[in-house]
Amino acid sequence: MAPLALITGAAGLIGHYLVKTAPRWAPRWEVRGLTRQDVELTDVAAVRSFWRNLQPQAVIHCASQSRPGSCQQDPILARRINVEATVLLAELSSDIPFLFLSSEQVFDGSKGWYVETDPVNPLNVYGETKAEAERLVLQNPQHGVIRVGLNAGFSPIGARSFVEDMRISVKSRKPLTLFTDEFRCPMPAGMTARAIWELIEVDRPGLYHLGGADRLSRWEIGQALIPWYQELTGQMQPGSVKSSTGAPRPPDLSMRCDKLQALLSFPLLGFRPWLAGRTSGAIDLWDYESP
Repeated sequence: MAPLALITGAAGLIGHYLVKTAPRWAPRWEVRGLTRQDVELTDVAAVRSFWRNLQPQAVIHCASQSRPGSCQQDPILARRINVEATVLLAELSSDIPFLFLSSEQVFDGSKGWYVETDPVNPLNVYGETKAEAERLVLQNPQHGVIRVGLNAGFSPIGARSFVEDMRISVKSRKPLTLFTDEFRCPMPAGMTARAIWELIEVDRPGLYHLGGADRLSRWEIGQALIPWYQELTGQMQPGSVKSSTGAPRPPDLSMRCDKLQALLSFPLLGFRPWLAGRTSGAIDLWDYESP
């Protein structure tokens, strides 16, 4: 029988792409995606019972409270989901590969082009919970953490990627202000999924960064998307992260991904080159179809 890999957060963006691309990039695995309808990860007894029934051979833990604003408003719930549930799954996975998806928000954004050895200094509750979970997961040398940058794609509920957020704002006629001084390394979710599956296959635990090769401002990202989403034309306005409200926003969370790139069989492309190489007939703009 094929070994079983569990993907938590399968209703989210990256979890969804991991499940749907598994036949292509992880054919030796039986893959099961988990959502809240399967098990509530903050219910310890339910998780332990669910685990005993399945006995997986690997876990990719994508589920989280990933909205910084929501984490800032309810830090207790954010810690239950992002830290306590992660620790429970890592404990249950003590003897098998366990990969935890973290975030570039563990950094304060003061310098950019972060590497894995840079010290963390989160500015918001979301980043704090991710940094704490990272530290606890990495106490097991068989486990891994991958800090994932900004991802573009289509989620099952239609509201989990920055592209979906932008289109929702335009459709609802809400102001769409994109910061010219907040920088990220965006990438397509399909490429992220392929990189994660390849990391699982090479079985090299540890800490990794995963992002696109381009350092772009939010404004530059919006401009790059206009040829694909004409409804954005004339609906975006430039702004500054200094005027933002809500959870603190680190200004420059660009990451270097050389460590992970050395293990992959394909290049981690920049966002603009990725878009330039796509065709209008693509079924999913953010999938990774290349061999």
